[in-house]
Amino acid sequence: MAAEAAGSDLIHVVALLAAGVVAVPIFKRVGLGSILGYLAAGVVIGPFGIGIFSESEAILHVAELGVVMFLFIIGLEMQPSRLWGLRREIFGLGALQVGVCALLLTGVGLAGGFPISQSFVAGAGFVLTSTAIVMQLLEERGEIAAPKGQRIVSILLLEDLAIVPLLALIAFLAPGGADMSLTQRLTEVGIGLAAIVGLVLAGRYLLNPFFRILADARAREVMTAAALLVVLGSALAMQLSGLSMAMGAFLAGVLLSESTFRHQLEADVEPFRGVLLGLFFLAVGMSLDLHVV
Repeated sequence: MAAEAAGSDLIHVVALLAAGVVAVPIFKRVGLGSILGYLAAGVVIGPFGIGIFSESEAILHVAELGVVMFLFIIGLEMQPSRLWGLRREIFGLGALQVGVCALLLTGVGLAGGFPISQSFVAGAGFVLTSTAIVMQLLEERGEIAAPKGQRIVSILLLEDLAIVPLLALIAFLAPGGADMSLTQRLTEVGIGLAAIVGLVLAGRYLLNPFFRILADARAREVMTAAALLVVLGSALAMQLSGLSMAMGAFLAGVLLSESTFRHQLEADVEPFRGVLLGLFFLAVGMSLDLHVV
């Protein structure tokens, strides 16, 4: 029985790898990009395709770490001085995009006859962009460092930062949400801000000495484990505080962007990022029911 279970698991692993290996080169060859290749492969092998996989949630939960590691690598390319130079784009252009789009989509909901609370919640949800898809597209096109790419990254950062106040506002608009006191809502926002400040301080004063000690041990596998610890630990801290895991990983990358260990960290994380990000898009494709779409 154990051998049969192991064989079944191996079939799933082989199916995932084969789907990506076959679909992605074909889609890139015809100019459609790797993301559509992964999504199409996921649809084919998923529960709404030939049914090799009956559910995608378990894979999706693990594969989300690929997005986290991807944002960490992007952060390694964004020095703090460079990020500070984008402050106008982040808090100006980003806030403008979120605010204007949320208002317009809320207006669409009101025009459709929905209550203002439901219209706003739906509008705010549609405003938030998929960081994984956008950043992957920018990387494939080589536009992350371009001015247009930097503006897009700025908007994505603001959207991640806007999650906490949006969630607090949605909780207030929900039935019974008015029972939540102002103190409770401010506490939630404060926890998010405190987590960001704590992560920044830890990254500024602890990470470099930490990696220097590990480097002196001359154990490459320990450095790899430490890199994963930093990425996943910062992501967990942000998730527990109500922010996105991607935001935590990105901040950790930014704080290590001027470290002497930056290139080694990038090399250690990159293989995990590539595989898990591909699995993420495959899992998203598996969850697509084309009959509903």
